[in-house]
Amino acid sequence: MKFALAFILLCWYALSGFGQTQTGQVRANGITIAYESFGPASNETILLISGTNAQLTMWPIDLCTQLVKRGYRVIRFDNRDVGLSTKLDKAGLPDWAGIIKALQEKTAPPLPYTLDDMAADAVGLLDALKIPKAHIVGASMGGMIAQRVAYNHPEHTLSLTSIMSGGGRPDFPVVAKPEVVGTIPPPGPPADTVAYINREIKSAIALAGTTYPLDSATVRKQVLAAVKRSYYPDGFGRQGAVSLAGFHAGRTDRLKTIRVPTLVIHGSADPLVTVDAGRDVAATIPGARFELIDGMGHGFPTPVLSRLAELLAANAAKASQK
Repeated sequence: MKFALAFILLCWYALSGFGQTQTGQVRANGITIAYESFGPASNETILLISGTNAQLTMWPIDLCTQLVKRGYRVIRFDNRDVGLSTKLDKAGLPDWAGIIKALQEKTAPPLPYTLDDMAADAVGLLDALKIPKAHIVGASMGGMIAQRVAYNHPEHTLSLTSIMSGGGRPDFPVVAKPEVVGTIPPPGPPADTVAYINREIKSAIALAGTTYPLDSATVRKQVLAAVKRSYYPDGFGRQGAVSLAGFHAGRTDRLKTIRVPTLVIHGSADPLVTVDAGRDVAATIPGARFELIDGMGHGFPTPVLSRLAELLAANAAKASQK
């Protein structure tokens, strides 16, 4: 009986296309990018772009599975400075005083790289994998990167989905709910992995909100797995600086040039990025649709994954209808 059940599951896994999994690294845009690909290479690709300090594992396997079952190839990858992709050690730590001063004076901040560079990384990955065009999906900082892929590299973009992200208007607050985000402790010195782990656990729980609360034991297991895969706090600092600068970049004119089917998703309980920032992205991009998910915070709660997969697939399908 056990053998028969295992055989049935193996057959379903293979027929579903999810068994066609590829893990690797490629050279692109002058760096090495680590990625994972699920589903048949012959299907249209959905490219998932992660947020600040988030490895490719921030995208739930269940979400990838559901998208593959809907007929797509799904690729998730590590941005530069995180996970198994290239670390920019020579760039040093951010000059926070200089960055804040520049943002206040509306001048170019001293950054080791920009979100435009990270968008070029994503396109470089597609080129390395010989994928001419993809459905671009990004969350948080990844949403800002995805927007840049869409307007800097329209020839590579089939559709765009921006999740829990802003579009660069400096008049929105940096933090939606300071009373919530303020409970997250600092990561501590780089050598103190215990402090970092505790910080990541508390951060995930706080950002998730109360409608879909996270179990601390489950979160701890996920954080420990991420730290085991890659622990690189210097990259966290650099990505954080780049993300902050991008949130205040004022790219409204560029967003107006996007002409692909666009979906903007935001959680009503997001304590980090204000819902108004998401609404503004949707209002700025011609023809974009805004979808508010009640109770979702800054993360991907399991109960909403099916809805997310449905929304992403529906937006992607619009590209083939044009």
